[in-house]
Amino acid sequence: MKALGIIPARYASTRFPGKPLALINGKPMIQRVYEQCLKAKSLNAVTVATDDERIEKVVKEFGGNVMLTSAHHNSGTERCNEVVEKFIDSGESFDIAINIQGDEPYIEPAQIDLVVSCFNDETVKIGTLIKKIKTGKELFNPNVVKVITRNDGTALSFSRQAIPFIRGIEKTKWLKHHDFFKHIGIYAYRTEVLNTIAYLNATPLEKAELLEQLRWMENGYEIMTKKTDIESISIDTPEDIIKLTE
Repeated sequence: MKALGIIPARYASTRFPGKPLALINGKPMIQRVYEQCLKAKSLNAVTVATDDERIEKVVKEFGGNVMLTSAHHNSGTERCNEVVEKFIDSGESFDIAINIQGDEPYIEPAQIDLVVSCFNDETVKIGTLIKKIKTGKELFNPNVVKVITRNDGTALSFSRQAIPFIRGIEKTKWLKHHDFFKHIGIYAYRTEVLNTIAYLNATPLEKAELLEQLRWMENGYEIMTKKTDIESISIDTPEDIIKLTE
């Protein structure tokens, strides 16, 4: 099973333009993400996928693999699919593609290996990670995506709301009565599935929650989840870098 790690990296960002090139302790963020990915035992190759020549230049300067992709993609999923298609055109194919967030400079290689392990089951088409929620602040924060699963680990639903609703219990006590989980935003796909879901149209649930994975689920694709205890740290604003390096 050949696995390709893809790091989508856009220069344009409303809250943090040029984020992939922001320096963290002397290194561009995209370099730190790339170097962490190289430590994952499950990846056969790693590449940055970008629509910006400035990012392409920096990646080449530190010796990384990079592919210049279309500026018209609406999601990292579409960008990842273009990368896989270009590899196929060049004569190289992969069984699994992992969409790795480019704003997590200290992503744990073990998390990458964990999501790839979903595909030890030949029936799994898409995999992702979840983590137990420990605070009410996370539970009721709409920016923290919640997930509920079946007994076998496949996702039942994702929502920005706290799910499930605990009837008859004060919200401040919900965590004492039920285990809640949040979504960790790393995805892995079988490449033939990626090539299909990348062309699906937006669906009602996706539009309501602004969660792309609901598009796949509304079209009948199951998502396998694996539990992680590792906290991911993402960079959304310049202030986040200051906090990280203090």
